[in-house]
Amino acid sequence: MKSVFIAYDQAHHEHIIEILGHLNCRGFTSFGTVQGRGTHKGEPHYGTHAWPSLASAMITFVDDDRIQPLLARLRALDEEKPRLGLRAFVWTVETTI
Repeated sequence: MKSVFIAYDQAHHEHIIEILGHLNCRGFTSFGTVQGRGTHKGEPHYGTHAWPSLASAMITFVDDDRIQPLLARLRALDEEKPRLGLRAFVWTVETTI
């Protein structure tokens, strides 16, 4: 099992939920509104007058065989609208209860 942390522009929220549903990745936690800035080219998402856009974040836990299809769909969404910003990070889950 892996965890996938996804940070994204709020405009992607419904699309990401659709992707998770299509891949039968049922469980997730959405952190709602978050602030941040991309590592390389990303514009700040601060919710201020100068930088009005905001970001969201989500974490989901999925079986190993769903990781590559999920990342492929997230990559395609990011490439469709690269200025919005979307990043996904995958971690191995060692223990669950």
